[in-house]
Amino acid sequence: MTTPLPPPCIPPEALAAALRTAGHAALSPSGLRDLARADADALDALRPSWNELPPDAYLRDGGHYRRRRHSCFIVEGDIVEQVPHRAHWQPVEYNALHGGLERWFEAMDTAVVAQPVWPQLLRSLAAPCSALKGAQPWYVEAHQFRIDTTDGIGRPTPEGAHRDGVDFVVVALVDRAGVKGGETRVVDAAGPSGIRFTMSEPWTTLMLDDERVIHETTPIQPLDIGGHRDTLVLTFRAGAFQGPQVPR
Repeated sequence: MTTPLPPPCIPPEALAAALRTAGHAALSPSGLRDLARADADALDALRPSWNELPPDAYLRDGGHYRRRRHSCFIVEGDIVEQVPHRAHWQPVEYNALHGGLERWFEAMDTAVVAQPVWPQLLRSLAAPCSALKGAQPWYVEAHQFRIDTTDGIGRPTPEGAHRDGVDFVVVALVDRAGVKGGETRVVDAAGPSGIRFTMSEPWTTLMLDDERVIHETTPIQPLDIGGHRDTLVLTFRAGAFQGPQVPR
């Protein structure tokens, strides 16, 4: 068995510069804590909520390996505001498997978003977005995912290598237990260059410039009963949330 490659983590103060240069950057768990000015216990207090995720009823590949919740926020400077619950929508150009479909997932637990570390996390990750594209409101969709091995294999990105149709994407590993695989791959959208690595330590975080790179995570397979991979995915978009185009 080959040894998984570790993520090429950078210090948090270099995040914006790395995104500007390469279009992607990884933070270690301590780097994320430093960026968010949060201690480990505060972040780990979010983790039990991943045990309460309902099944994803919209999987079009016939699988039963994904659980999730979804909520939306607007971040402007120091202000973080949760907006009324809304559907998750992507155009087919960015998600050939599930695009063009309004998907109404259950909202994140109010006890999770009420924890002080939650707005700290969103503010800290919106800051490099503003550093690169100017200070403005950021329309943030938050997804809690659990990919398990109920079907013998779990697919973190069933749509394959993709972009999300936003400005920036953040993928934070929350837990990984009893599985193999799950390699993260990031490729330049304009050429063949790219990187691959495996996130294994909780709160390891990847940030992507969605206009410049394509990303995917390879399937996971079980090593133990109950094997799973938990992530928090945040998308940051300028101007508005994604939604169906209304004919004029």
